[in-house]
Amino acid sequence: MTMTLAPWPIAVTVKIVANDRTPIGKLADAELHFTGGPLDGLKLIGFGIWERRTGGGRNVTFPARQYAVNGERRAFALLRPIADTAAQDKIRSLILDAYAAHEAAQAQPEPTTEDERAARASTTTTEAPFGWASV
Repeated sequence: MTMTLAPWPIAVTVKIVANDRTPIGKLADAELHFTGGPLDGLKLIGFGIWERRTGGGRNVTFPARQYAVNGERRAFALLRPIADTAAQDKIRSLILDAYAAHEAAQAQPEPTTEDERAARASTTTTEAPFGWASV
């Protein structure tokens, strides 16, 4: 049985969690925080932002669960498209845009007062595609 709910006003905020460069090439982790609708107060974790091995660009990995079959490690994707594989591109772009904004904010001069440090620690919200909020 499939049940379709009426449209809910849902906002999604991308939270960037800085990485200490372990493993090499991993730039940050990302979380999706939901506000409104049936997902209000929940977050989806497990996204990773990586520098491409071939250079020139970044990649986003999606949440996955690792398991082993006959000693071979495999991954089971936890967030998958229903039909169109391009559906993941929207989330990937949203996360990469949020990371670019995070990088730009980090490039600002080092804060000197407690108020400036607090303001820098808080995230700024920018409008993202299809009405989602990214930070």
